[in-house]
Amino acid sequence: MTPDGAAPPPGDLLVQAVEGMDRPLFVLDGDWRFSYVNPAGAAVLERTVADLVGHAIWQEFPEAVGGPFEELYRRVRATGVAGGTEAFFAPLDRWFRADAFLTPAGLVVTYDDVTMRRRTEEERAAAVAARERAAAEAAASAVLAATSARYLALLGDISQAMTSTTDVDEAVARFASTVVPVLADWCLVSVVDPDGTRRDVGRAHSDPAMVGAMHRYADLRVRTNRPNAPVPTALSQGRPVVIPHLTPEDVVAMTADEESRAALAPLRPSAVATFPLLARGELFGAFTLVNGPERGPHTEAELRTADIASRRAALALDNARLATAAQQVAERMQHSLLSPPVQPDHLELAVRYRPATRGVAIGGDWYDAFLQPDGDTVLVIGDVMGHDIEAAAAMGQVKTLVRAIAFDRLEEPAGVLRRVDHAIVGLDVPAMATALVCRVEQDAAERDAGVRRLRWSSAGHPDPMLLLPDGTVQDLSAPVGPPLGIGWRGPRADGEAVVPEGATLLLFTDGLFERRGVPLDEGRDRVRALLADGGDRPLAELCDDLLTEMLADGAEDDVAVLAVRAHPMREERPAEAGPEVLPPVVGRPA
Repeated sequence: MTPDGAAPPPGDLLVQAVEGMDRPLFVLDGDWRFSYVNPAGAAVLERTVADLVGHAIWQEFPEAVGGPFEELYRRVRATGVAGGTEAFFAPLDRWFRADAFLTPAGLVVTYDDVTMRRRTEEERAAAVAARERAAAEAAASAVLAATSARYLALLGDISQAMTSTTDVDEAVARFASTVVPVLADWCLVSVVDPDGTRRDVGRAHSDPAMVGAMHRYADLRVRTNRPNAPVPTALSQGRPVVIPHLTPEDVVAMTADEESRAALAPLRPSAVATFPLLARGELFGAFTLVNGPERGPHTEAELRTADIASRRAALALDNARLATAAQQVAERMQHSLLSPPVQPDHLELAVRYRPATRGVAIGGDWYDAFLQPDGDTVLVIGDVMGHDIEAAAAMGQVKTLVRAIAFDRLEEPAGVLRRVDHAIVGLDVPAMATALVCRVEQDAAERDAGVRRLRWSSAGHPDPMLLLPDGTVQDLSAPVGPPLGIGWRGPRADGEAVVPEGATLLLFTDGLFERRGVPLDEGRDRVRALLADGGDRPLAELCDDLLTEMLADGAEDDVAVLAVRAHPMREERPAEAGPEVLPPVVGRPA
């Protein structure tokens, strides 16, 4: 209202309304000068109305030249079509939303400071992006953890697979099968034997259809590899050889003939990584990982895992070789201690030995059979306490004492055991043993009658058994003395029995019939029954059947068996008994 109460002109009302607007507004004339700026607009621009009115916008705000605001104003003025834009204005360090429309009074621009909204949106967007990055990183970490777990499991599988056997070729085959397909599409493992011969033993392919092609190539590879091929290089330099992109030119350079290249072609190798198998300073071989074009080059994680796997595999192979060498030494030692028995006249002897210790074919049980100078046959079976290398060493000493004393003294078995016991104690041999010494004797009258006489004495050892021609099995019982190694000075007694033609004598250690939870008599009854059923079988077959049946569940203790069959004297020695075997200084009995 005017002072006189009349209504103000319409133009004045509009100006008053605009002046009171909270939203910033300015008007630009045709020369881009501010023709009007409301107080709110001047305040946002950090100027006064007087500072702006009559001044050109491009002079007051030269930073806007060439920017989105100039582009908006010129476009609206040129087209007459209203428009808007939102942009950052650096001089004021703020974001503005500007809307422009053309009027007869000029270009009207309204604008808002949207800095807070934009910052809120940016912070929200940054938070969303941060969450997405965190989720992506978590997913990547999960993938990495899963991959690492898979590779750790692989290394554990390699150790378990290779250490559960002492056979080098079997260990290498298991290694190849374990690393495929985790580390490669296919794998070949080479071993270098002690004589320097290289063999491609381990072979595995992830595609069953390509196994045959892999074998065809592997059979040719050793002799057709040039010195610059991955395996010869790894073996000569002791370092990994990685070819991430194998070219046809590489294949020609590494293979010596067209046949091997033709065998390799169906396998389509595109990436190769070869690692030496090195342990304790010795090269045992190398293993090669090969990928096809679909899988591509080996990843860094695969190569790191393969490097660790090569060292574990090499150590396992070295241990397997050491175990094999120890086994061979033990077997040679046992073979030297358990020498083949004599085969005198018409007596046929068969021996068997089964150790209880896994992986070491050696123990404390023993057998022996030799001739005395008078032509009588001495049979010995014994059991030194223990079933390991120490027991075997002690057994060797006890066996030697028995053999030497029995050969030299020509005494009855009881006298031999008495002297051996005293010798063990006097010589401080660290052993305690049970033993059974038998003498198979025959004078001229007994020879004419077709019988032999058996005398035996036991030092705490199980009684022998005699299978008669009619199928009857006798337990040859006699007074049993204490074991050897305690210096017993009391009496020892002999037993005596007649051995007719066709009879079979069986000596054995307690490992043949003793079982945890099974009465001893029950175990001996089984032996007795098997012996009775085997009277018509060859002696070697009878011994094998005894071990097979009695040790079907494994040997709980060392087992030694010595069987003697008395063939008829008036007939030729049967072919199944083999040739007669006598020491050079002992002739055929008169």
